[in-house]
Amino acid sequence: MLDKTDWSHLIPHQGSMCLLEAVLRWDDEGIHAISGNHRHADHPLRGDTGLHAVHLAEYGAQAMAVHGALLERRDGGGVVRPGRLVSLRDVVLAVEYVDALDGRLDVHARRLFSDTSGAQYTFRVEHQGRLLVSGRAAVIHPQA
Repeated sequence: MLDKTDWSHLIPHQGSMCLLEAVLRWDDEGIHAISGNHRHADHPLRGDTGLHAVHLAEYGAQAMAVHGALLERRDGGGVVRPGRLVSLRDVVLAVEYVDALDGRLDVHARRLFSDTSGAQYTFRVEHQGRLLVSGRAAVIHPQA
């Protein structure tokens, strides 16, 4: 397990916008992270009626960012390139709101493709084994 202090400085999401709390497992192909902050009343994405499930796509995108950063730290000499989320596709929501769910969220991202220009992933967020949201996302690495 990797605590947030191990990798949070590698991604642009800081403070309360760093939604993931720990990485349980990661390898060349994917990552499994966890979070329990979806219940927080001061969640940065929470609206007047609660935390809508569509915001779980941000959890998936952050898992992608952490995965890419961990790979680059390991393989790229510690230099982590910035990335921009450019596409969400095939997003399926199984619930409407998630802030009433007890316990943690399990956030999974699996790399489909990557090169120096960007990457594509599938992601899913589960709660106690129940699928809450799934989809695909693409990120690009802007040229300097």
